[in-house]
Amino acid sequence: MSKFWETLKLIGIIYLLSSLSAMFFTYDEPIYGGNVAVIKLHGPITVAEESGFGSSSVSSEAIIAELEKAEDTPGIKAIILDINSPGGSGVAADEISQKIKSMNITTVAVIRDMGASAAYWIASSTDYIYANRMSITGSIGVIGSYLDFSGLIKDYNVTYRRYVSGELKDMGSPFKEPSEEETRLYQSIIDKMKSFFVQEVALNRDLPMKKVEELATGQIYLGVEAKELGLIDETGTKQDAVDYIERKLNITANVVEFKQKKGLGDLLSEFSISKSFINQGPIIGLR
Repeated sequence: MSKFWETLKLIGIIYLLSSLSAMFFTYDEPIYGGNVAVIKLHGPITVAEESGFGSSSVSSEAIIAELEKAEDTPGIKAIILDINSPGGSGVAADEISQKIKSMNITTVAVIRDMGASAAYWIASSTDYIYANRMSITGSIGVIGSYLDFSGLIKDYNVTYRRYVSGELKDMGSPFKEPSEEETRLYQSIIDKMKSFFVQEVALNRDLPMKKVEELATGQIYLGVEAKELGLIDETGTKQDAVDYIERKLNITANVVEFKQKKGLGDLLSEFSISKSFINQGPIIGLR
């Protein structure tokens, strides 16, 4: 038991140090002398920064802040979005997308290993898209799923005591079977979000709505297939994106990458504690 408490104390100390380091020992490195900024969008996309050890997500707050910094930095004439993400929050994707489209600066997306779902939505809002020929792109669609433990509860003779102020207040509880009304409402939400996704891609890529609807099955495409379907402009690499910017703007590119200096929390992330929880209702997102 004493070893358990010692381990718990050590975990607490590491967590405290990580939190303090995030507050005092991390900062964004400024950009000097460059004219093409590279902003990384790596990992699942969320609305806000996730706390805790080993978090690999990227938030719309952080990406928008970096876009604004690039926009305000003298000399920056173009931005390359370096994308390697399976997707994530529809709200986060919309926030980043709207910010990109509001900027008076050339933007190019480069999809590396993966640029699917919400990540593809963001890529579609840039002026030009490159993707590796073997990358995973597309996946235009919305998912909302959760585990239903109601059958397991019945098998073990466990009772779910239900106290709600409205008939739909516990909609999505994993401890009861969804009613027909709940199923209908969740599907309606999914369908409306998909509609927004399809509209944005059609507008961003200048594609007919009907064509995007046909592609919006959630299917993933290799980069070479995405090129044939009009979802990207070219197959290629980050260097191809740099060459495109040089031709388009008639400049010699001096590429600078936005980096966040690592704090103690990042260095200790290898000792991360995995977070587990039972979700109250489905997590709806573009993944």
